Amino acid sequence: MKIDCYGSSRLRDGGTSNEDAYWIWRPSAIVAAVCDGAGHAQHCAAQVLRMFARQIEGGLLQVQQFPAWSHWMRSTDAAMAGGMQSTFVGLAVVEGRLLGAYAGDSRAYLVNEHGCRLLTEWPSPRLGSGEAEPHPIHEPFDPHDTVLLMSDGAWTPLPLPILHRAVMAARLDDFADLPATLIELAGKHGRADDMTVVALRRR
Repeated sequence: MKIDCYGSSRLRDGGTSNEDAYWIWRPSAIVAAVCDGAGHAQHCAAQVLRMFARQIEGGLLQVQQFPAWSHWMRSTDAAMAGGMQSTFVGLAVVEGRLLGAYAGDSRAYLVNEHGCRLLTEWPSPRLGSGEAEPHPIHEPFDPHDTVLLMSDGAWTPLPLPILHRAVMAARLDDFADLPATLIELAGKHGRADDMTVVALRRR
């Protein structure tokens, strides 16, 4: 099974630091995540992803099981409580399926010739709120499917039909360019917030 995975992130107009962050891991399985720090939390999203990366790289988080994702997210939420907050949406590709979890309002979409579908329908409090409620992502990942992980600065200006058309129109282009293309599309009327997109495709 061959998976392409790329990401891009841009500052808001006039911004001096990016409150978004993303991480992609490829050694033995594709794992990707996007975080968006709340308020003036330019280091919070990156900190959450560093903690997440240590779990994955150390083999401590069993990505094929949702309870492992939920336990890590609840532990991270408790450790951060009373300080800065961050959204989290992350997933792994495991034997032709997408497995992961999310908290906050960063989103995941599944896009194919049949349409564009939101996988993260129930936003919950962010990590660090002390009230985060991890929700699972568990979906088939078929050939020619594309998955998008997006911070709110990127997804807010892009309704489902526009996202679908943009992904379908880019099928013959270099897939590595898709995240930046979607950010440019979202920001054509100005970047009011930091924007981050990670795109995965099964070939």
